[in-house]
Amino acid sequence: MSAQMNRIKDENTDFLLSCILSLKDLDECYEFFEDLCTVPEIKSMARRLVVAKMLTEKCKYEDIVEKTGASTATISRVNRSLCYGNGGYDKVFARCERKADK
Repeated sequence: MSAQMNRIKDENTDFLLSCILSLKDLDECYEFFEDLCTVPEIKSMARRLVVAKMLTEKCKYEDIVEKTGASTATISRVNRSLCYGNGGYDKVFARCERKADK
């Protein structure tokens, strides 16, 4: 387990992630996240995910800023996670691609 995961892992986070894993479809995800988070929090997470996807596609920072409205600081933080993180983005993107290919 990475040092980063050690900082967030506790029984509350385990409960949160277990609840997310219990969701069955996109509608349930929308319902749950709308209850759990504010609209700006959801939009921020979605933006970071799009930034990560664009970075993996080798898009330039200025193109990412233009498309997403993310700051260069956010793009840099996401890029650090892609380069030095736990591989979570890569796993999700690969699974989404495989699902889309079916």
